Amino acid sequence: MPSLFTKIIQGEIPCHKVWEDDDHLAFLDINPIRPGHTLVIPKKEIAYIFDMEEEAYAALWQAARKVAKTIKQTLGCQRVCIDVVGWEVPHVHVHLIPTNTIHDYPVPPKQSPTQDQLAAIARQLIA
Repeated sequence: MPSLFTKIIQGEIPCHKVWEDDDHLAFLDINPIRPGHTLVIPKKEIAYIFDMEEEAYAALWQAARKVAKTIKQTLGCQRVCIDVVGWEVPHVHVHLIPTNTIHDYPVPPKQSPTQDQLAAIARQLIA
């Protein structure tokens, strides 16, 4: 079954397109964090970003960079924040969120692990 984003690519669901090339599509998020919040997606449906082939992965980031530069210039924001969550829709997508201060971007609450907890996790990851 095609993802929601594949249906957008195929024109079955409308979107507010802001950029497109042969392999990628960028459109406004329908539930934006900030005005101009844009999603950049590959046209080839793949569920998880780290399962992408290296060339496609690199091309996605080049597309995101191009769109982020346009967002920054056009909207006059200080920075464009990036978010890749990977749970909402099983189709790779990069969120580009225009911001002017850190308060424009919702940061989840941070944990406060002890040095021992950090060391234990580091040992697991080194293996």
